[in-house]
Amino acid sequence: MGYRIHFTAADLARTRIAPSPQPLLETSIAVRVLQETTDSVAFGAWRQQVRARLHPTARMILDLVPPRGWSPNFFHPSYSPLGAEEALEVVRATPKKLIVQELEFIAGRQRVPRWTQRLRDDPQLLGQLFDGLGHVYAQALSPYWPRIRTCLEADRALRAREFARGGVERVLAGLSPRCITWRPPVLDIVTASGFDEDMYLDGSGLLLVPSWFGSRCPVIEAEALPQPLVTYPAHREPGTLPLVPSPRPDADAGRVPAPLVALLGRTRAAVLHAIADSPGCHTTELARRLGIAPASASEHATVLRAAGLVITARHRNTALHTATAVGVALLNSPLPAG
Repeated sequence: MGYRIHFTAADLARTRIAPSPQPLLETSIAVRVLQETTDSVAFGAWRQQVRARLHPTARMILDLVPPRGWSPNFFHPSYSPLGAEEALEVVRATPKKLIVQELEFIAGRQRVPRWTQRLRDDPQLLGQLFDGLGHVYAQALSPYWPRIRTCLEADRALRAREFARGGVERVLAGLSPRCITWRPPVLDIVTASGFDEDMYLDGSGLLLVPSWFGSRCPVIEAEALPQPLVTYPAHREPGTLPLVPSPRPDADAGRVPAPLVALLGRTRAAVLHAIADSPGCHTTELARRLGIAPASASEHATVLRAAGLVITARHRNTALHTATAVGVALLNSPLPAG
């Protein structure tokens, strides 16, 4: 069983990688992971931290987004470049009729809480539901978002290189051996709901959305606008990319910790600047751009990575470097006088 997406030549031509992250879509996926016990190495510390901070109002969201099965699409708008706060306002403006229809659809396939029947006539309860969604984002995603966003940006750079080397079919074939299989012209997907269906794109193409938390089962939205979307696990190199770090207060983002003393050299600062300017650049590109030896570029990138200023994704024999949020903040911070 699985979800089968059928492509035509026109669909392949219109298939693309999402140009920006989707915080509320990622929140819905994270809620599933929060309720599981698998992948404890990757998510155990994050689960412990988030569960300790969640208010009881979050229970409404957890009840509607189970670890397996259907979940409401109205918890996140169709793909857009909106940030989390703007996206939450769009979600709050969802027509009540659409909310009721979607919950009735889900109720026909799995058990839903009884209180959902009151949403049609209880605006206060509906407001509490959306407040709960905002609270879950604030506790489960927001403190970690800079690191997650950096990982997603690195993944997009990696997929762009794959596209340049072998076109969209090479990208589709490498999305996730675990749960996504490309058998031209069909993309076979294992879903959290266990849904078994065929979808024909009919020329619309497909939007591919990298996800930090979606390592097990992709999310599929056949009705998304302007085109259907599917999430896939963002590439993470074990032992290279920290999975989910402890939250870092915003006030600390621009401070220079002790490990950054090594960055005071001119060449190393230039390497950091070049990586931030060209996310996903590889070591040879760095060396060529700065006029230094590849071995020197690699050494500087290694120190920057150890200091938490860049991450490196290894794909085959190529190391792709991307600046972290801390690295970008350091570059943007005013230098002290004197």
